Amino acid sequence: MIVYRKRRLVEAFMLLLAITLAMGGYILTHLNIDAELPEQWPWALGILGSLALLAHIVVRIRIPYADPLILPIVMLLNGMGLAMIHRLDLGSDPLTHSAELQLMWTSVAVAVFCIVLIVLPDHEILHRYTYLLFLAGITLLMLPLLPVIGSEKHGSRIWIQLGPYSFQPAEIAKIVLAIAFASYLVDKREVLALAGKRVLGIDLPRLRDLGPIAIMWLASLAVLVFQKDLGTSLLFFSLFVVMLYIATERPSWPILGILLFVVGAVASYPFFSHVQTRVSAWLDPFSDFDRNYQVIQAQFGMAWGGLFGTGWGLGRPNLTPLAKADFISAAIGEELGITGLLAVMLLYGILATRGMRAALGSREPFGKLLAAGLSFVFVIQVFTILGGVTRLLPLTGLTTPFMSQGGSSLVANWAMTALLLVITHHARRPQIETANPVTSLSSETTQIIEVKA
Repeated sequence: MIVYRKRRLVEAFMLLLAITLAMGGYILTHLNIDAELPEQWPWALGILGSLALLAHIVVRIRIPYADPLILPIVMLLNGMGLAMIHRLDLGSDPLTHSAELQLMWTSVAVAVFCIVLIVLPDHEILHRYTYLLFLAGITLLMLPLLPVIGSEKHGSRIWIQLGPYSFQPAEIAKIVLAIAFASYLVDKREVLALAGKRVLGIDLPRLRDLGPIAIMWLASLAVLVFQKDLGTSLLFFSLFVVMLYIATERPSWPILGILLFVVGAVASYPFFSHVQTRVSAWLDPFSDFDRNYQVIQAQFGMAWGGLFGTGWGLGRPNLTPLAKADFISAAIGEELGITGLLAVMLLYGILATRGMRAALGSREPFGKLLAAGLSFVFVIQVFTILGGVTRLLPLTGLTTPFMSQGGSSLVANWAMTALLLVITHHARRPQIETANPVTSLSSETTQIIEVKA
């Protein structure tokens, strides 16, 4: 019998370290600006510590064999995001209270995290609702196009407005569609893996099997054209193509997917000004200072921060528009330097690696594919947004997971974390093997192998 260590004490210690680092950013900001401790620091510590403790207790009770590093990494990223948003609040005129609102959304997100762990003891249950989840995901994705509740902000129609509240249904759609993709591809992988004609040394798929990728291509183009959202379009199409490649292990699928996306992007470029603006800001931001002001200020801020940054509260990140949302990584690069930004990127890398490790360790194909898909969602979001901020790529409008201001993104990412932890629990949970009756009667001891995380 193989027995895995639960390592919940490791998780508790890492959570304590995460809270300490997050609170350190909050306190250092006030020490550098006001030269004194903030009056509310005990409340901030109490609330953030209580949320971490609640999440840890639920994990310990419901999924004791879950990966011990994922939750502390998520809590650290969330806490650093809160500290930076609070620092940006202090630099705004008039004074805003976005950090308090983000802390409220963090509480909601942790509550959703706990609910998912309590209600969903086994991710295999989701495998039953392939087409229902696919329909729900596409519906959520297209919901902002409705004339009454759909709302356009910052040039993209990706919001649903219900009275004073708004949210991005695409954040929920990415979870629903990831589950639907995994379920569908597990059932159809043998058919989709069949090769058709061989062209230039590549076994292309059969024409009859091109339906799924054609549907997702058209859906991504619809998001690009009607919602003016390059990031969401890229996210969903690349997610499907990558999961398709993982399921079939055929390189022809990602090659075909890249070609389709390039064709769609090139064809739409002359007709949509928002795409032209982002490409212009990527290639030559100084060609139009007013239109590309956000990208230019982000570059100046990170250049001023240099290698080690100006320090918490000592920079001027508020000069960059939307620094709390799309460009929070630029604010981190300015005040924590390139070193701090690389550390944040490393945290995301470890998070994705632990998710991929769960995919490798999962004993059933649905869990493997779902864990890989959820991990890739984090990877593509971080790669595209940091690539846009640093001008490696055109801007996409995606948020920095767990750090950017925004309730719908935060809640969705915490729900994804819960689902990923459920998969890691089932991958690490010991499997009791049926012993040979003769051997079990004659044996007095059982060999136990201890596997570390």
